[in-house]
Amino acid sequence: MEVRRAGHAANPRRLGAHLVGDGVDVAVVASRAREVELCLLDPASDGTFTERRYLLRGPVAGVWHGHVPGVGPGQRYGFRVHGHWDPATGLRHNPAKLQLDPYARAIDGEVALVPQIHDHLVGPDLAPLDGGASADPADSAPYVPHGVVVDDAFDGRVPGPRVPWSRTVLYEAHVRGLTMRLPGLPEELRGTYAGLANPVTIAHLKSLGVTTIELLPIHASMSEPFLTAKGLSNYWGYNTLAFFAPEPRYATRAAREAGPQAVLAEVKGMVALLHAAGLEVVLDVVYNHTCEGGAHGPSLSLRGLDNTGYYLHDGVAPARLVDVTGCGNSLDFRRTRVVQLALDSLRYWVEEVDVDGFRFDLAVTLGRNGGDYTPYHPFLVAMVTDPVLSSVKLIAEPWDLGPGGWRTGQFPAPMADWNDKFRNAVRTFWLADAGAASHGHTGHDLRELATRMSGSADLFGLGEVPGGRGPLSSVNYVTAHDGFTLADLVAYDHKHNEANLEGNHDGTNDNRSWNHGVEGAVKDSIAAPILPLRRRSMRNLMGTLLLSAGTPMITAGDEFGRSQHGNNNAYCQDNEISWVGWELAPWRRDMLETTQYLLRLRAEHPVLRPTRFATGRPDPGDDVADLAWFDGAGLAMTAHRWHDVHNRVLQMLRSGRRSADRDALVLINGSLDQQMVTLAEGRGGDYELVWDSAWERPEYQRTTSDSDPLSLIASPHEAVEMESLSMRLYLSMP
Repeated sequence: MEVRRAGHAANPRRLGAHLVGDGVDVAVVASRAREVELCLLDPASDGTFTERRYLLRGPVAGVWHGHVPGVGPGQRYGFRVHGHWDPATGLRHNPAKLQLDPYARAIDGEVALVPQIHDHLVGPDLAPLDGGASADPADSAPYVPHGVVVDDAFDGRVPGPRVPWSRTVLYEAHVRGLTMRLPGLPEELRGTYAGLANPVTIAHLKSLGVTTIELLPIHASMSEPFLTAKGLSNYWGYNTLAFFAPEPRYATRAAREAGPQAVLAEVKGMVALLHAAGLEVVLDVVYNHTCEGGAHGPSLSLRGLDNTGYYLHDGVAPARLVDVTGCGNSLDFRRTRVVQLALDSLRYWVEEVDVDGFRFDLAVTLGRNGGDYTPYHPFLVAMVTDPVLSSVKLIAEPWDLGPGGWRTGQFPAPMADWNDKFRNAVRTFWLADAGAASHGHTGHDLRELATRMSGSADLFGLGEVPGGRGPLSSVNYVTAHDGFTLADLVAYDHKHNEANLEGNHDGTNDNRSWNHGVEGAVKDSIAAPILPLRRRSMRNLMGTLLLSAGTPMITAGDEFGRSQHGNNNAYCQDNEISWVGWELAPWRRDMLETTQYLLRLRAEHPVLRPTRFATGRPDPGDDVADLAWFDGAGLAMTAHRWHDVHNRVLQMLRSGRRSADRDALVLINGSLDQQMVTLAEGRGGDYELVWDSAWERPEYQRTTSDSDPLSLIASPHEAVEMESLSMRLYLSMP
């Protein structure tokens, strides 16, 4: 095959494929290669592709570049890399394997699970032959995705609403799972980007009261071979193939048939429509590893371009990958080009696609200098000081599977962290401890719960500036995509992951759940009396989430009690197990109204969303402490009461003077018995009961008020009767 020589790129340092003048400029990192060829793939009449090859110029600081005239949008392309083949030292150059541009902004095609996609010889079962030492000469081009040149122009941009953290409510959702069964959504839009931005979907999100949609990964991804072999797929998408290209399977059929340019336009249109509705879009992104897996995985992109330059190795011979992600490989963030790849990708999604922020999967990996994590890692410092990225929401999943991998509260400002301590404390108090009490056992004292409800100052109160990052940097959650749903937390003591075909060994066993006496669903049986208790426990969990200091995150469907039938690791379930079910039985409608009501209260009352950590003392000119704790007798909590594991009643009083609001008094009864609780004094004025988790629906508050308005008014030092395992919110009378 004739190989032509490419011209000079206008800017050899700009990585990726960009339309310039009469054609396209291309630049790619392959620091240890001898030669790199740009391969332009043109469709033939029989459905195959013919190939035109251009020898790129370089290397210049490890970058190969060139300009090819006559190339426009829609052109498929890839790279073939010539160089030394020595897997024992990490060098895996094999020109028979077409490599995807890491900067490709669109892709076409899927990975076929065949021997040809491996750079080394494998058998029919894809197991390596000769220990993986021999290079495979078979061409991989027909079996791997191709990069596609696109035009970034888009005239439908709508600026984001820039919701301040003090008003942010995150809603974690999956593009496909949220919309696959949504009533009123046209069939052709279900499971798509366009469906997510449809007025039907937006109407639900707006009526719910959330402000920011946090989407599970939409970067192009690949299912792990062991899942494909079992007829399953990686539904969640945490197995990235391309960091710039959107996942095509979430686009409408019309967009996919029109081509990758149309898929990209649909993604941009989704963001624009959500912005127009006042909603932010945050992307869950996976820069810690790629879909190329371990040393015997496929050669699709980074492995064939610059294996030792991109992946973390142990530095000894034979070269071994270091895996701190549990996914077979880890990107090496000591490397300049790895840091550049991540930063360039993030800026692209902000500047071209217009997203409003990111949640970083296994973010500790991104701050590792090989082994140790540091919040002053060059990548983290570069990101939080970048003029583009520092202005959007940045959220860390603050752990990975490597040594010292738990780092909640240890990321730099202005990042926020998922707060697993909050999740564990709330589940433990309302479920695990209550379940233990039902069997005559004691649980934990109240210190951990109070610390989490007040904003987790022990985690987020430290840092480079006084006061640390503040309570809003704590992303509070009770559930997420990974783990039980809210409804399953109150219905299952044990995981039920049999559908994952891993013998129920996958998924965590640390669920801190409580089935209230019967495992699983209960319908018209002798166990039916436990259903009201389960529903109250759900309201307790949701209420604690939305009445605590911090930034709350709700998982899609929890607002009305969706179930995954006890599966706490549904990453491979692209079906009704994972898809949100919208058939709302009466109790589910009640739960939805409760969530909507609590979110309205939170939006209307800044006292419920403090921006600074409390001192426990009154502000100047105030008579009430910014935050105070009382026991069931209305007395200030003492050290003895804090440490008493039998004390399950607590009052939290927060002054609203700083925010020109009413004071908020939260009452918690975590015991299995009804309790008489004497209201704390506060300012000495009356309180209005605005919510009680014993109410099946907030409408109860209105009907009670109409018939007997005084029944909702209580005075300081007045004893009120609380149902077992319940919580209340009082506001001081205006």
